[in-house]
Amino acid sequence: MYPVQDMLMQSGQLVQYGAGIMAYGNIPFLVKRKVETVIEEVLNKYGCIQVLLPTLQPDTMWKNSGRWDKYVEDGTMLVVEYDKGTFCLAPTAEEAVVEFAREKLKSYKHLPATFYQIGEKYRNEIRTRGYLLRGKSFSMMDAYSFNIAEEDLVETYQNIRAAYMEIFEKLGLKVIPVVADNGAIGGKKSEEFMIISPIGEDTILYDEETGIGLNTEILEREDYQEYLKNEYGITDISKLQEKRTIELGHIFQLGTRYSEMMNASYTTKEGNMQNYYMGCYGIGVSRTVATIYENSAIKDETGKVVGISLPTKVAPYVLQIIPKIENEEKLKQANTIYETLNNNGIGAILDDRQNVSMGAKIKDCKILGTPFMAVLGDKVEEGKVEIENTLTGEKQVIDIEKVLEYIKEKLK
Repeated sequence: MYPVQDMLMQSGQLVQYGAGIMAYGNIPFLVKRKVETVIEEVLNKYGCIQVLLPTLQPDTMWKNSGRWDKYVEDGTMLVVEYDKGTFCLAPTAEEAVVEFAREKLKSYKHLPATFYQIGEKYRNEIRTRGYLLRGKSFSMMDAYSFNIAEEDLVETYQNIRAAYMEIFEKLGLKVIPVVADNGAIGGKKSEEFMIISPIGEDTILYDEETGIGLNTEILEREDYQEYLKNEYGITDISKLQEKRTIELGHIFQLGTRYSEMMNASYTTKEGNMQNYYMGCYGIGVSRTVATIYENSAIKDETGKVVGISLPTKVAPYVLQIIPKIENEEKLKQANTIYETLNNNGIGAILDDRQNVSMGAKIKDCKILGTPFMAVLGDKVEEGKVEIENTLTGEKQVIDIEKVLEYIKEKLK
């Protein structure tokens, strides 16, 4: 069901330690870092502030918000107990960020502010699935905004929404923002960012012409018609079609729920105390990595998945160079290409393994996901190299001194 991730498992690029507990090999890890870098660059551009909150959190903080009992009772929380107290491995960070913000945002002069972090979250998922798609330990970007009034929260929410669209566009993922239920997080309004996929576990209703979409969970609300009309302006869902999707992100307008429960406030211009208006925003980083991989399958004429070709936007190594090792001149030329690319900040792999056939190296290249492959064999005349697009199979013979120019053009 997850052919590309199956290939990553079989080739040792992903290693499973237990249900929903995964280790990344070099290339998937670097893909993850590329995804994180895109997220960081865009959020910084939109005025967000990167921080790092603790993943090991005391139970007292969660009891202050009233969420400890629910998370423990439903089995979501991973609890650590010892003689110094009871702690949890954070499944989310609303409580932690409120504690953080109350020390930083004491006056209206300090608002608005949006903090974000990228790191591990822990949830005792009863039904883990899809390797990186749903695990007990997973990488996530979570952001939290603080405003002085509801209208300012709405403005920040729209700002983050625009940032999300830019992030996913840069990653080459066509997401659909859909109306969603706030669930256990709470709050007034939320949207999920979905991508249509046959391996998705969510079902949405979507109209391609208008772009209107909603998670079918909304229809379980008794007041769903009123909710859709009042919060999103949607009055007719008769033309929406069912689609299977993967959820990559979720944004929420929380209002004052958490700041009231945890007695977190700032001093207004008039000298009064006012609870923060909050929003929270998440992107599943590991889930996004899994989706990029599953969308990067190389298929044969029967539709069978035979390899991986990562998009150049996230591929840590753009070109894999395969020379005939027995030919000293070919090996020398391969080294020249490798050094030229690396000296220009372009990741490349030089496969100079001994006693491995050219055919095996070509097969390995397509398992590692490198978008382009350069072959220097006996069939290629001196001073030239054959470059193949691993996704399309298109091949081109070019002069060795033009490889850098060729790859730079492909990276634009």
